[in-house]
Amino acid sequence: MSLSLGRSAPTVEPFTHNRRPLRIAMLAPPWIAIPPTGYGGVETVVADLTEALVDRGHEVTLFCAPGSHSSATTVELLDEPHPAEIERSLYEADHVSRAFAAIDGAREEGVGFDIVHDHCGFTALAMADRLDTPLLHTLHGPFTTQTATFYEHHAQKAWVAGISEAQLAMGPANLRSVGAIPNPIAVDSWPFRRTDDGYLLWIGRMTPDKGPHRAIEIARAAGQDIILAGVVQPGQRAFFERHVEPLIDGRSVRFVGEVGGTRKKQLFAGARALLVPIRWPEPFGMVIIESLVCGTPVLAFDEGAAAELIDDGVTGFIVADEEAMVAALRSLDRIDPSACRGWVEEHCDVGVVAGAYEMAYRRVMRAAAGAPVGARLSARQLVAP
Repeated sequence: MSLSLGRSAPTVEPFTHNRRPLRIAMLAPPWIAIPPTGYGGVETVVADLTEALVDRGHEVTLFCAPGSHSSATTVELLDEPHPAEIERSLYEADHVSRAFAAIDGAREEGVGFDIVHDHCGFTALAMADRLDTPLLHTLHGPFTTQTATFYEHHAQKAWVAGISEAQLAMGPANLRSVGAIPNPIAVDSWPFRRTDDGYLLWIGRMTPDKGPHRAIEIARAAGQDIILAGVVQPGQRAFFERHVEPLIDGRSVRFVGEVGGTRKKQLFAGARALLVPIRWPEPFGMVIIESLVCGTPVLAFDEGAAAELIDDGVTGFIVADEEAMVAALRSLDRIDPSACRGWVEEHCDVGVVAGAYEMAYRRVMRAAAGAPVGARLSARQLVAP
């Protein structure tokens, strides 16, 4: 039995009334309120997963940024969110410290949590050994030389869940991993269309690795219109002004800025295809499943987890370079929109993912109760039936 994404859907542990509901501390990042109104990939994941776990009968407390709302019990720890200061250690350390104090306090009062599910950057994992409650940390970012060293040093303090096999393959060997569990999406809340409005779409952060400039050149070479959407974050302005903005003409190349909610969903549903010309090992790529769930095929370079999320020739195309992506655009008629949405329903629907996480929680809890401090547990030990 496996929790890995791969080519098969995660194994789901069905909800049964004879199993005790869990008390889950869901630790969101401190930067953006949940659910986000615009940019906020991790926050969207946390919002959808939290709602699904509550629907499954679990008692979830969401430690989150101010302004958040959820069916779970929400605990806002800081005085304000910090969307312009993402990854600043001051706020993450403050947020996590306050959450840990509340988690410890609940245990002292006899109503402790069964498990902490951490979505923060690094602080909670580094300090997890000071908690009496087992902690599962979802790896939302890629492994670099620096982060791999960090995870190797702190690996024995908690358990981790990857979001793709490609991501986990780049991590240190001593991780206590429950395998790869994909990011969730609430399929029923997204529109589905069999027809399109004739434009290509690129959406994301304005960085060279994400390739907005490449997407524009691909669309131009194919003679097709393209819409670009996304946030220009601090530090990205120079790249945007030099390599993207001069190519925007307001007609064949349009930039609509940051989008969210209904507008974002409409953009995905109306596109002929989503272009993902990335040049970095992206560990998941939320925009890929957001496009597919609307019935819109995806064309991507073979980087990171792209090949795990796109069934080549069925839900889109995995290509080597810009020239190949231009050629693949001529084959879009081969893609059935229903196949795109069906793949997401099977693999990434929030109910599927919540079931996989429930299984992971229970197995981490059992492993934590039966293993001495510092014991190394393999993914096989954690996911074995």
